[in-house]
Amino acid sequence: MTDEDHTPPGWDQNPSAWSERLPLVALALVGVAISVYLSLFQFGITNSVWEPFFGDGSRTILTSKTSHVLPIPDAALGALSYLLDAVTGVIGGTERWRTRPWVVIIFGMAVGPLGGVSVLLVILQPVMYDAWCTLCLLSALVSLAMISPALDEMLASLQYLRAVYENDGSLWAALWKGTRRESTTGGSA
Repeated sequence: MTDEDHTPPGWDQNPSAWSERLPLVALALVGVAISVYLSLFQFGITNSVWEPFFGDGSRTILTSKTSHVLPIPDAALGALSYLLDAVTGVIGGTERWRTRPWVVIIFGMAVGPLGGVSVLLVILQPVMYDAWCTLCLLSALVSLAMISPALDEMLASLQYLRAVYENDGSLWAALWKGTRRESTTGGSA
């Protein structure tokens, strides 16, 4: 079967195709690497952090009160979030928008808020600390690049679930077990 055979009704492309998801998984792994590196500094394992453009900006941002509001540093939370993105990005096949909607929804919910938090943290850098952190900006860019494709796939799953509901199917069963037959999806994008 081709990706076209797995495309949601009314869609031009399959948002669960590997060609759509693997770049997101790769970006998530880049995000993991950046966040782990920044975490090593925040946990005091390394004494310095790479900063090619903004002088002492990274040190200022990474040691700020904002980055330590929670019990673990924000970069460590970012690493865990990116790891969740990568794991949920590889679970399931090219029909997962229909066969594993719960995974797709977790994926979308993990990617979306991470992007929102990244934007907030970027705004706080110059406003609260009059400083910039190069790797923090790069991490935010990674997060933002992932949002649209991840939300596309989540939209396909939500449309599938709506179609099941409108056809008096079991929404609970569809969420957790999905279906493999096109005829059960109805609806369009």
